[in-house]
Amino acid sequence: MVSLTADLSPLRPDRNLALELVRATEAAAIRAVPFIGRGAKEAADGAAVDAMRAFLGTVDFQGRVVIGEGEKDNAPMLFNGEQVGTGRGPECDIAVDPIDGTSLTAAGRQNALSVLAVSDRGTMLDASSVFYMDKLVTGPAGVGVVDIRLPIGENIRRLAKALGKPVEEMVVSVLNRPRHEKLIQEIRDAGAGTRLMSDGDVAGGINAARHGARTDMCVGVGGSPEGIVTACAIKALGGHIQGVLWPRDDEERQRGIDAGLDMDKVYEADDLVKGNNTIFVATGVTDGQLVRGVRREAQYLYTESIVLRSASGTLRRIVSDHLVSKWL
Repeated sequence: MVSLTADLSPLRPDRNLALELVRATEAAAIRAVPFIGRGAKEAADGAAVDAMRAFLGTVDFQGRVVIGEGEKDNAPMLFNGEQVGTGRGPECDIAVDPIDGTSLTAAGRQNALSVLAVSDRGTMLDASSVFYMDKLVTGPAGVGVVDIRLPIGENIRRLAKALGKPVEEMVVSVLNRPRHEKLIQEIRDAGAGTRLMSDGDVAGGINAARHGARTDMCVGVGGSPEGIVTACAIKALGGHIQGVLWPRDDEERQRGIDAGLDMDKVYEADDLVKGNNTIFVATGVTDGQLVRGVRREAQYLYTESIVLRSASGTLRRIVSDHLVSKWL
């Protein structure tokens, strides 16, 4: 008889850490509630940051923020290099985005998330010197099939064949930006449909990679920090992610080179986050395809979160009830 206790015991600390981190994203999402639809994205972000920092300080780990929101001078933002946690427990790299989609939150639109990603210390790529990254994300069917260096039409046809579906049924997510006009037209010329996102490409990437989602692929230029965060989730989902840094000018390109980044390299999943011990947690701020947003009914607040762990390959959904009197 196989002893499950013996096999799974090394995973317990990571599992406990994952569930503890949900408290931080829940807190950030709840604190953003008063600002939803109010047009005040900085206020929403500041409230979420304060809440996330406070709860991270109670978690037993030695966290170092590799992907943060700002520099130390701009506190209360969680800044690159900041140490969080109690100072006890595993040493970890952290990528944080207290609200992925501040504009979505301010406008009251869908798909705003509070996000945390964690990996072993020294495994997370620090791409903060170059703000943008061109990305290609799919589910497991795209592994070894698609490649960011190929034309988008070819990638669509290859993935459609791997999925066993007609090209006409393929749906590709793209941020709705002027820089993507040509890309959007090429997707449509290939026969596929588009799902244009106003913001929130972390949710877009995860939705393209998870089983049973409505989109098959997520492509285009979005934030480099979001690329690292997404990679942590994709490792748990068994999907495919590639990224190429996209500097906006020569000065930014040189900053990236000085930081040790390769502007011409295709960064694979293991380049973005090394190893197979990543945790991704997200709580909905506003409703979206991935999770529901925070809801208030009478004296309760309801949150929905997901937890992804690459070590076990699991996606867990956590629905929590919170007393309003404790929060707002």
